[in-house]
Amino acid sequence: MKEKVILGICISFLLAFTVMSLLPVSGEEEIYDSMIRLHVLANSDSTADQELKLKVRDAVLEEAEKISCSGPDEAYIKAKSSLHLLKSAAEETIRAEGYDYSVDVVLGEEKYPERSYDGFSLPGGTYTSLRVLIGNAEGQNWWCVLYPPLCTAAATEREEVFIAAGFTKGQYETITETDNKKYKIKFKIVEIIREIFE
Repeated sequence: MKEKVILGICISFLLAFTVMSLLPVSGEEEIYDSMIRLHVLANSDSTADQELKLKVRDAVLEEAEKISCSGPDEAYIKAKSSLHLLKSAAEETIRAEGYDYSVDVVLGEEKYPERSYDGFSLPGGTYTSLRVLIGNAEGQNWWCVLYPPLCTAAATEREEVFIAAGFTKGQYETITETDNKKYKIKFKIVEIIREIFE
């Protein structure tokens, strides 16, 4: 009997530890909802296709810079209504480079791994994502952030870009203080019960 109790306690701790390791860092949920990621997939891994991917990326970013937004909701609406313009920019670049690849530009949800950039790190999770799929889209891809416009911002301007986009100090610290992540312990069952009673 005693052994079963000890075994039950050990299993409970193991389960709790596993669940805690899967929980987002404090503030991450708001980060997911405050960004639109950019994901450009090359036709293949050939040198020419990889170079084309970067040119298409530049054309899409140049077109996206014309879209001014005051928040993530407006950024989503404007990105959705501008898909045809972003696709045209990508198609024109592909044709100008002498290729006849098709291109799809899609706005939706996509799971991203944790990703470190120069001076900040974004947690892994599901983000709203603008995907640019060139040809077979089987080559190495390129990731960045469409909103707030961090792909084109200089490192010295990034804090201003985050703040202008409505990020709180805590969210900004979650992204930039990658060596000192603060974890928040949550219990899913408590959240479910709270939702039922609310």
